Amino acid sequence: MSIDDSIGRTFEKTDFKSTGLLREYDGSEFVSCDFSGLSFAGIRFIECKFKGCNLSLVDLNGTAFQDVTFDNCKMLGMRFDLCSDFALKVHFSNCVLDNSSFFKTKMKSAHFQNCRMCDTDMTEANLQGACFTDCDFLGATFDNTDIQGADLTTAFNYSIDPERNRLKKAHFSLAGLPGLLYKYGIEVR
Repeated sequence: MSIDDSIGRTFEKTDFKSTGLLREYDGSEFVSCDFSGLSFAGIRFIECKFKGCNLSLVDLNGTAFQDVTFDNCKMLGMRFDLCSDFALKVHFSNCVLDNSSFFKTKMKSAHFQNCRMCDTDMTEANLQGACFTDCDFLGATFDNTDIQGADLTTAFNYSIDPERNRLKKAHFSLAGLPGLLYKYGIEVR
């Protein structure tokens, strides 16, 4: 593939394990592709869309995601903490992000919609203004996480210690109150 093959192209069910990957994709769309276990190390994705793809255990060392959308993707064990933080902007919809790491990532205003984020590591991430619509955080770790101004009104199964995280102006629902008070042993009915 040449560099021209990476601009504004749709890749459907493409076997990148045999064809290999280019160093940059701009405005491309990936549909039902299996990237599991591949290396995205050093690759730039600019304004790209991933739909129905399997990206589990992809090596993200130095990967640049600049305005990238993931829809209905399986993304188990992904290490977003290894991504390039230059212009990092991602949106997730209907994705499974279990066991992934967002450790120290800077993802202000990121959008997560209807995502399963069980056992994810959100430690020291900057998620100011992020929106978590209908997201499941069962077993997720929030420690020194900045979620100021974030919207978690429809998120659930989270345990967030207000004393160990920055929550100023974050939005929670009354139903989510137990997730903020768990450490005090208070029962909210």
